[in-house]
Amino acid sequence: MATVVSLEGKRKAPTLDPLLALCADSMAQVDREIRVRMRSPVALIPELATHLVGAGGKRLRPLLTVAAARLCGHASTDERAIKLATCVEFIHSATLLHDDVVDVSALRRGKPTANSVWGDKASVLVGDFLFTRAFELMVEVGSLDILGVLSRASSTIAEGEVLQLTSQRDISTPEATYLEVIKAKTAKLFAAAAEVGAMVAGRDGPERVALESFGMNLGIAFQLVDDALDYSGREAQLGKTVGDDFREGKLTLPVILAFLRGRASEREFWKRTIETLDQQAGDLERAQSLIDRHGALADTFERARHYGAMARDALGLFPDSDLKAALLEAVDFAIDRAH
Repeated sequence: MATVVSLEGKRKAPTLDPLLALCADSMAQVDREIRVRMRSPVALIPELATHLVGAGGKRLRPLLTVAAARLCGHASTDERAIKLATCVEFIHSATLLHDDVVDVSALRRGKPTANSVWGDKASVLVGDFLFTRAFELMVEVGSLDILGVLSRASSTIAEGEVLQLTSQRDISTPEATYLEVIKAKTAKLFAAAAEVGAMVAGRDGPERVALESFGMNLGIAFQLVDDALDYSGREAQLGKTVGDDFREGKLTLPVILAFLRGRASEREFWKRTIETLDQQAGDLERAQSLIDRHGALADTFERARHYGAMARDALGLFPDSDLKAALLEAVDFAIDRAH
């Protein structure tokens, strides 16, 4: 059974630094490829795309691609892995641009969102541009199997977006539907990013299956923590406004659990604030109090630890190495991170 690292106690906080250090040369190539592929004679496209893609961030998804390829013995200099990692980042960035329009978000990574600067139409269209760049990269790699994995992931992400939209502000949404949404919207791209790393290294057997499972479970854990931090994190660390999910009426696990465990009066509060978006001063603080009272945050983090343990187990068939240890630490980082 996998060891689950407690969030409590004094210890060195896990980071992505070991993984970033081991993959630094490949990620530098990915950054260069990103800059090249964002070029366009239409000036607004690279300007808006750079605002998002060039804003930093952890680049965790493309990092998974190059790390998975290396774990399977792939040469770090192979341009196919670099193109696939760039492709994964463009798919992710395109979905962020579209997400921010749908969610009417004003802040991402501590900066104004593209839609708040350039408007919804430009953000959607540049998101489409990044999707097309991603598919150009897939074609250049020249593998129909890899193209199939990443195109199916893109379709699944879109389905997750629509599923979330159809269940938006429906306070009776069950946990199973919520999990279906985050698997599609978030975890599927994590899974595909790791899986294509194995594929480009020529590993189509157990290693490919293991890395797909690793990415899927890591992605679920990552999103569960993200949703918990929206009610418990600090704004400076999150790079976004605390309580955004609440203000937008998003159904996330902390709210679902607090609603199910609450008294009738508490359920009326959730119906008013989430279903009808009739929110008043002090409602966010009350929501945080109810979530805390019913242990909804603690249980959300516990579920994240569960999926994190499964991600760790998925790497069990790989021999011990510095890279494997760094990937295991990345799981702890996803769960324990403060932002």
